Amino acid sequence: SVLHAATQPPKPLSLYDMEGSPTCRSVREALTALGLDVQIWPCPQGGQRFVPKAQSLGGTTGQPLLLDPNGPVTLSDAVAIIEHLFRHYAQRATPRAYRIGAGNAVLGAAAGLLRQQRGTRARPSRAPAKPLALWSFESSPFSRLVRERLTELELPYTLHNLGKEQFADMGPAAMRARPGPYRPKPGGKREQVLARLGRVQVPYLEDPNTGTSLFESAAIIDYLERTYAR
Repeated sequence: SVLHAATQPPKPLSLYDMEGSPTCRSVREALTALGLDVQIWPCPQGGQRFVPKAQSLGGTTGQPLLLDPNGPVTLSDAVAIIEHLFRHYAQRATPRAYRIGAGNAVLGAAAGLLRQQRGTRARPSRAPAKPLALWSFESSPFSRLVRERLTELELPYTLHNLGKEQFADMGPAAMRARPGPYRPKPGGKREQVLARLGRVQVPYLEDPNTGTSLFESAAIIDYLERTYAR
């Protein structure tokens, strides 16, 4: 859920990220809570496309590395990254639910085991000329499937975090897609997406390299495999 909606920074944030990493997940949860978009540079184990750049900036594979050009600031510690995001973009201390501790680590590790470490190891792929764009929110299980594949194929993408902004956003997307009682929160990101696409549903992928736009995780994953996997 978007608990503390923040204004998008003038210059886009960049996150060197591995989908299957518990600490990276904690940072993405904070970004969802703030409703902040971020440029993702996937850094899976064995990755060659963005891992060297992350390492040159002080990053370590499996750990998040944030570049905020609005500071400018470069942070390679998840706790410091989350604190920075809340301090600078919500003007408050990190809420208890987003503080990294033993409980968060256990839950994150368990999630990784359940997914059999998907989203952690690089696979051969063709590099896109332009980054893709994904509308997602961290706790969406269908969005996670897509983020895992983007990470494994080392495909850079702009992550548009579309967290739930109100009680009416809860529940299956099919219920929200129907015209009628559902109304997005005025002025929120979901209102913008509904006006643009006619429905609010994640995951949603746009690929400027081919002009392709897709809903549904299965269709998106099939597209990524056909277009970029080698």
